[in-house]
Amino acid sequence: MVSGGWTCGALAGVVGVDPKTVERWVNLGRTPRRGVALKAAEALGEDVHELWPALRQSRAARAVSPELVALYEQRADVPVSVFAELVAQAHRQVDLLVYAAVYLHEAYPRFNELLRERAAAGCSVRIAVGDPDSACVQARGVEERFGHGIESRCRLALMHYRPLLATPGFELRTHGTTLYNSIYRVDDHMLVNAHVWGVNAYRAPVWHLRREGPGGLFDTYADSFARAWDTAQAVEE
Repeated sequence: MVSGGWTCGALAGVVGVDPKTVERWVNLGRTPRRGVALKAAEALGEDVHELWPALRQSRAARAVSPELVALYEQRADVPVSVFAELVAQAHRQVDLLVYAAVYLHEAYPRFNELLRERAAAGCSVRIAVGDPDSACVQARGVEERFGHGIESRCRLALMHYRPLLATPGFELRTHGTTLYNSIYRVDDHMLVNAHVWGVNAYRAPVWHLRREGPGGLFDTYADSFARAWDTAQAVEE
């Protein structure tokens, strides 16, 4: 039983979490994420900081963003199943901003089929890959000591996605932006592959974000995707 006569199941339903999560708050003293904590405190009619003192620190003082789900030291540490499972559960949108990321098709041969299924279910699927002839892509090859390899991988990525061009809800574009981060978004989840000068993307870190509300770290990257998408050129059938 939670304070105020609430059961764990009832409170879980109000704030949108699993009842076992609420049980961990009550029995193990766990502190929920700030957005969830605020909803729970409002439902209980309590002060959120009295319920969970650990949340007293200011947003500016917090060492870790509440939107951070996981941090991987390098992309190679992220199982492909993590992204594939997110895509399989997509309800609204799937957005990719990459130069190539052909590892998705190499490690998950059903990736195109999965995207086609989500588009058929009403999801918007937007894929932006690097323009192999752009100066930025060619510069990245030099910086990573990969030469023309990055350009060829961009062309290979286009070959992978072209069979989807006739799929309603699917859009494919090429971009020539300086790619500071590769962005993999599925609804309110996002994997951000931060690029490091001179380092191949598979060796650079990745953070998994989950959107908590407007104006957070998630929205910073979502806005970046939108700006890059607006500069990209549509690939026609």
